[in-house]
Amino acid sequence: MRVSSRARIIEVAHDLFYSDGFLAVGLDQILDEVGVTKTTFYNHFESKESLMLETLRWHDKWWKEHFREMLRRHGGDTPRGQLEAIPQAIEETVTSAGFNGCIFINVAVQFPLAHDPAHVAAAGHKAEMEGILREIAGYAGADDAGALARELGLIIEGAYVTGQISGRGDVGETTGRLVRMVLDRRLPAG
Repeated sequence: MRVSSRARIIEVAHDLFYSDGFLAVGLDQILDEVGVTKTTFYNHFESKESLMLETLRWHDKWWKEHFREMLRRHGGDTPRGQLEAIPQAIEETVTSAGFNGCIFINVAVQFPLAHDPAHVAAAGHKAEMEGILREIAGYAGADDAGALARELGLIIEGAYVTGQISGRGDVGETTGRLVRMVLDRRLPAG
């Protein structure tokens, strides 16, 4: 199956942005790797910034689906089981080949102004991830689904950053202890 030029540009830009950083990757580098002209690029995107934002939208959609799939695979069909599977999902993520942290944390650091479109995209992703956790926590009977989602989100973000910076192999184990403590406090026994 032939991949469109637009899809190929997004794919290559995603991989380069993730491995090298949004600011370090130039448009010419992306176009050279894809093998398209600037004319072809501008037929699909207004600017490098619009490509960055489209790449973040693509990654956001993919990650939310992938995250839910990991929770189901490791935790089964029950909401409680899925929440208990967060450490396994995080360990799978931070120990995967090519892991370079969370792309949304990375872009927020590179574009720190809260009104910058890339930063807004990162904040939106984090809010939607918290929403996924809140939804599952509600189904699991949490005493305060919003608080549980915020606590789990903070643990997950800490695990991503620690895994990226330290490269230590015990991130999943530490995450597991923290998640169990929070779940024991917020969920009904059982």
